[in-house]
Amino acid sequence: MNLAHLLGRQARTAGAQIAIFEGTQAWATHVQWAARSAGLAQRMHQAGLVPGDRIVIFMRNHPRYLELLWGAWWAGLVVVPVNAKLHPAEVEWIIDNAQARWAFVTEDVVSVALKGLERQINAQSAEADALLAPVADWTSVLIAQREPNDIAWLFYTSGTTGRPKGVMLTHCNLMTMGLTYFVDVDPIAREDAIVYAAPMSHGCGLYAIPHLMAGARHVVPQSGGVDPAELFSLGCDIGPLSTFAAPTIVKRLVDYAQLAGLTVSDATHAFKTIVYGGAPMYFADLERALRVMGTRFVQIYGQGETPMVATALSRRHIADIDHPRHVQRLASVGVAQTTVQVRVCNEQGQDVATGETGEVLVRGATVMAGYWRNPEASGAALRDGWLWTGDLGCMDGDGFLTLKDRSKDLLISGGSNIYPREVEEVLLCVAGVAEVAVVGGPDPEWGEVVVAFIVAQTGVSLTAAELDAHCLQHIARFKRPKQYIFVTELPKNNYGKVLKTELRARLTEG
Repeated sequence: MNLAHLLGRQARTAGAQIAIFEGTQAWATHVQWAARSAGLAQRMHQAGLVPGDRIVIFMRNHPRYLELLWGAWWAGLVVVPVNAKLHPAEVEWIIDNAQARWAFVTEDVVSVALKGLERQINAQSAEADALLAPVADWTSVLIAQREPNDIAWLFYTSGTTGRPKGVMLTHCNLMTMGLTYFVDVDPIAREDAIVYAAPMSHGCGLYAIPHLMAGARHVVPQSGGVDPAELFSLGCDIGPLSTFAAPTIVKRLVDYAQLAGLTVSDATHAFKTIVYGGAPMYFADLERALRVMGTRFVQIYGQGETPMVATALSRRHIADIDHPRHVQRLASVGVAQTTVQVRVCNEQGQDVATGETGEVLVRGATVMAGYWRNPEASGAALRDGWLWTGDLGCMDGDGFLTLKDRSKDLLISGGSNIYPREVEEVLLCVAGVAEVAVVGGPDPEWGEVVVAFIVAQTGVSLTAAELDAHCLQHIARFKRPKQYIFVTELPKNNYGKVLKTELRARLTEG
């Protein structure tokens, strides 16, 4: 069941095929990829790492990300992927909680030594070259035996307590996710190519699994990120690309295509499929995307706790403009994917009536094993075999799920999850801050932006600049508020709870 067998299979059956590209330049064939990953596995074992140990990958997108990922699995290790935008202090908390032994980093992400590690390796250094040196015979390095329920990917997602929770994803979870892609998202051919523009530490990186299953090509842009001109050029040079993107990235691609005067035919040459998710897609933005780039879009809804798999709105459904409920379907997140069941329930776990709002529950082989070292949170999220997602939605008579709101305070900006309490706790450490409430304000580009309402202590004068400087010292840049609103008091109910709905309404009203 070890995911590393996927690489071994391609190395045997299509070993000479170029598998990884950096831009348009060939980086590795399947055999070279396997030889480097097997070499890394062998050297990690020689250094004392044993199956089940955790290693952190804290780096920007790079071809070596794939070699490190499969090398860790080859050795039977658990990968802890970390968002490259996190603050080092946040990463150190994850390292400590995961009890990680090694970390691979790129210096453009962190140049300081992270605490709590036996070894920190710059992934672009001579040390990394030595660790990833190919073995002469990759087949001589045995792939560590892993059981279906052994952990492969320990993904940290923030919780309402302000501390991240480690989502334990097993080899079976990820294998099922990969196979589900073919049925519910998109068929993949060997000549296809996936491009990693969004962070490989998240959903985009997980889609390497189905593409390796098919023996397709893997492309990391030279920029390592989202440059629309670069991506369109890559697609034209290498062949139509597939990718996973947050709606904000889709919007940037569409903006570029429109400004450059590109036609739907041009978009067809550059992109085969764009899977979007992670945040709401406004109807107007999707309508424009279809008009400018054609029907190459698929929406998925999932969570870190059921990676990339809950529902899908297929290309066929999006293109079916003659359906009487086409507009409503475009506003939905589609129907349950093949390998899971999806329900909408009340607080007692009973199904609500069609069209009524309740909490979204998911059950299936992609649902996590639980939260790492957090039995209380695991018990709250996993009940009677169902994952309680914390998302609120309603389902129509055809099984299309429409999300309404989040029962937790999570806000999503540009596809990145941000939990208000985490930001609030940082701001409350500033001398002179009496109270703070953080909410998401509507934004046409990012979906939501972080807005902080601040109550200063009596006689204290605060400025947005000093609050911003404090945030930059303690949390990732993308989490800091984009706006600070100073108020004399926060609206509260009779029990003293801050009425965040009222604060959001103030922002919506202007």
